[in-house]
Order: sequence, then C-alpha cells, then structure tokens
Amino acid sequence: MSEQIPFVDYLQLGDKPRLIANECTSCGARYFDRRNACASCFATDFKKVDIATEGTVTAFTIVAFAAPGILVPFVSAIVDCDGTSVRTNLTNVTPDPEHVTLGMKVRLTTVPVGIDEAGTEAINYAFEPAA
Repeated sequence: MSEQIPFVDYLQLGDKPRLIANECTSCGARYFDRRNACASCFATDFKKVDIATEGTVTAFTIVAFAAPGILVPFVSAIVDCDGTSVRTNLTNVTPDPEHVTLGMKVRLTTVPVGIDEAGTEAINYAFEPAA
C-alpha cells in the first residue's frame, strides 16, 4: 500500500477521518484556512476544533462545465455541520435534482485524487448521502 497524504491541511486522515477548523477563542467563528485575525471580531487567538462529520446540504449546484480533465457533471455543495459551513463536493450520488435536495443528510467521506511518481496518494474529502 502506498503512503497517503491529505490533499488539504485541515483534513485529518486515519480510522475516523475528520475536518479540523481554527476557531476564534473570542467569538467562536470558524475558519479552515490559517488566520492572523478573526474576520468577525478581529481577535487574534484561535484553537483547533473538530468539525461534525455529518451535516445537511444547505445549497448546491450541479456543475456541467469544468476545466479539462475534470469529470462532469458533479455536485458542488455547502453543508452545515452543526453550525459550521463546509464547501465540498458530493459523491456517491447521481448529480441531478431528483437525487440531491436541500436538507439532504450527508456524512464525511474521503476520495483519492491522484498518485505522484513516488506512489504517494493524495486523499481529499467529500460528503455522501447518509442514508
């Protein structure tokens, strides 16, 4: 088996993959990227917090046109994970309005996105139907 690495810094791989956000210790705003100051209250202290691995689709679009090499159609969505908005793609679901709906329950999963010359496999996150 090849070595696996997370595609983004805020994805923690392992037996139970999870997303980790930077939470402002002053107001509780959460960010997946590194911050020098909170965009909500301008405080500068953050702590790492795990994000819920299940959520609800609050917005989505079906992408029909993409850069060369990207398989279409696919579903791009915003998922509410216990109050934290996560931008993501949906996987393991037919990309049409009959199968993807607002309020749909989804759960975190991981997807391979490529292998380099040394055999290291990059793993990204997505969400899939929870049912």
